[in-house]
Amino acid sequence: MAEIDKFFRILAETGGSDLHLSPEERPLIRLHGSLKEMEEGHPALSSAQIEALFEEIVPKVNKEEFAKDNDTDFAYEITGLARFRANIFRDRKGVGGVFRVIPSEILTAEALNLSPAILQLCYLTKGLVLVTGPTGSGKSTTLCAMIDYINRNRDDHIITIEDPIEFVHDNKRCLINQREVGVHTNGFKRALKAALREDPDIILVGEMRDLETIAIAIEMAETGHLVFGTLHTSTAPSTVDRIIDQFPAGQQNQIRTMLAESLKGVVAQTLCRTADGKGRRAALEILLVNSAVGSNIRDGKTHQIPLAMTTGRKLGMVSLNDALIELVKSGTVAAGEAYAKAVDKGALEREFERLRISFTKPGSEVAKGGSKPARPAQAAKPRPSSIPAPAKPAGRAIGGGGRPQRPPGQRPPAKAAAAPSGDKSKKRGWFS
Repeated sequence: MAEIDKFFRILAETGGSDLHLSPEERPLIRLHGSLKEMEEGHPALSSAQIEALFEEIVPKVNKEEFAKDNDTDFAYEITGLARFRANIFRDRKGVGGVFRVIPSEILTAEALNLSPAILQLCYLTKGLVLVTGPTGSGKSTTLCAMIDYINRNRDDHIITIEDPIEFVHDNKRCLINQREVGVHTNGFKRALKAALREDPDIILVGEMRDLETIAIAIEMAETGHLVFGTLHTSTAPSTVDRIIDQFPAGQQNQIRTMLAESLKGVVAQTLCRTADGKGRRAALEILLVNSAVGSNIRDGKTHQIPLAMTTGRKLGMVSLNDALIELVKSGTVAAGEAYAKAVDKGALEREFERLRISFTKPGSEVAKGGSKPARPAQAAKPRPSSIPAPAKPAGRAIGGGGRPQRPPGQRPPAKAAAAPSGDKSKKRGWFS
């Protein structure tokens, strides 16, 4: 057993999602979204100690890549425990690494409570389906559940191209070939071109990183294959813009037309900390490309997609704010956490007020949806003793240059003392 395995066992037993090993720091784990010390009192690790831990588990090809590029990705498995997606890097202090837990047991679509609209995407025979979200939002878990659902309900050939392979699928009703970039193929582009000669029905692209990969994926979706992929975008509408913006301006009109025909759905997800602080739940935004959404994409009116999603609720479309509100109403997620994760915070705040959901905006003690605390009274600013409080002018003389008139019998105020040259308000006096 490798010495680093004890760290992985602690990570899995505590329910953490990531292990962080950085030079001159104690080992840290991410638990329910927050970084914590792995073990209280564990000493900090030097760069040399971390290198020694990595030496036992890093494959030879990755050692060569690290020596050349100063970072590398690979997967590591402890039989009976879990797989781990690893990234080794070098920073100003030395060598470090981050390891993400990949459960050995696949979470099913039923366990994740995926909606019927998402499951319907699994029955498509052709088209492009994207699962998007920030790094660490659970895209791989959702995509894995969808592939597993297909594996249990269809009789097809599935090819996955991943970097690295995360979840391992056994053949059920489908034949599944899983290829890892750097181990089984030189890159996503080469593997996608080869897949065309491998009689696939469904192709999973682990990450659509560059223009060429995106272009091939769209072309394959147009030629009768069902293509699944991931992108690092936070909302479904922004995913469309991200794809189009990858291409030169002269090609964008053509890509809009192709995307309007081939894109079938986008599932954008955001992980939220649960109200009890003991886990995280995904808020799923669902975009289904119907004729209205397709027209918006084709005509370059992607800013109108949110409106089309609102009118398409009966079809199963869900906006991010709607997904967050449902989690809040069910008591799963606190309103403050939902507000922090929202993209359109203003719209969510207005909806909270309409539903009378109280929450504390981050950085503010004012509870939205309730009454605002009274503003503390401000003490009057003291006047300099040399300038007495003036009486309110009775009016202004007509044609006299705007000089205020004094009531009959009132003595003129005492002449103000000279103010410092830097204070203009004192120079101007009470008649300013």
